[in-house]
Amino acid sequence: MSIPLIQKYRVARYLLGKRLRREKRYPLVLMLEPLFQCNLACAGCGKIDYPKEILQKRVSVEEALRAVDECGAPMISIPGGEPLIHKEMPQIVAGIVARKRFVYLCTNAILLAKHIDEYRPSPYLTFSVHLDGNRERHDESVCQEGVFDKAVEAIKLARSRGFRCTVNCTLFQNEKPDEVADFFDMAQSLGVEGITVSPGYSYQHAPRQDVFLGRSASKQLFREIFKRGRERGARWPFNQSSLFLDFLAGNQTYQCTPWSNPTYNIFGWQRPCYLLTDEGYAKSYRSLIEETDWERYGVGRNRKCDNCMAHCGFEGTAVEDTFAHPLKALKVALRGPRVDGPMAPELPFLYDDEPPPVATIPLADIKRASRQGESQRASRA
Repeated sequence: MSIPLIQKYRVARYLLGKRLRREKRYPLVLMLEPLFQCNLACAGCGKIDYPKEILQKRVSVEEALRAVDECGAPMISIPGGEPLIHKEMPQIVAGIVARKRFVYLCTNAILLAKHIDEYRPSPYLTFSVHLDGNRERHDESVCQEGVFDKAVEAIKLARSRGFRCTVNCTLFQNEKPDEVADFFDMAQSLGVEGITVSPGYSYQHAPRQDVFLGRSASKQLFREIFKRGRERGARWPFNQSSLFLDFLAGNQTYQCTPWSNPTYNIFGWQRPCYLLTDEGYAKSYRSLIEETDWERYGVGRNRKCDNCMAHCGFEGTAVEDTFAHPLKALKVALRGPRVDGPMAPELPFLYDDEPPPVATIPLADIKRASRQGESQRASRA
């Protein structure tokens, strides 16, 4: 399988229009996060460390679709928490599909068999199933046995029903290149149209901090993985640009472009990105774009960002570079990322010895979200 031609065409047309209009900051993917609640408690997750009343809060159908319209991104990624817990998720997805936006519904797939009849196959809908490796590795990552097998069976079920499916893989410390290569082979054999891969980001609130990779370790790991793929003659179907993969292998010097993946969740528009949870929120997309001090964020600009190589921060940068240097991108696409030789230089550190100020979610926002959750529960009762 591969990404449908209609998606390639619509996204390329969108990007070309933005470049012709010389827009400096525009969204590529909206990260629509409708809830923080999850049915797993993964060691590397920083999204479930909230009070019970916040975990029970939901973005409504109206709020979700308003964010989609306000942002205008051609692709919508719906992470969580676990989106399938949200009772109105089928209506949210249907509303996005009706707008002819491409939605990637991210799920650990535990509930997929139960809810799959609530969705209809469409070129605009993809189930993005979270798998962090083969059975032992994935179950260790999510801190629960048996999840890998459930996810694989869910992928097979979704594929048999005609749904688009991808695998979303996050890599952590102590990964073995041979095992990761074996996993990519296995994922390809399932018939998924793509694999989204990224090194894990060190969430401040994650239960464990010893699972995350630094930048140098990430680059070396990806070189070894891609080297295995070359030795095997594999053509793994990555759902990412060739230059982002080249960046992961240490061959490109990129700065993060967080506005390319804006996030909307129960608190509003998250500054500056999906991964930094303590930097405050904007009331509108325009406010997010126009009033966020973007120069405070990025590698060498903010200590929280220095080890990040996540796709939600750097894929947009790689896509911009692809349009600016199409021949370079084509060369990497044909030959694959370089796996030896010197790595591209790192960006310089610009901050001084004082740690950057840390903003937190205002207490008033938490209390307001809590009151709204109580009101919605009372109205349903």
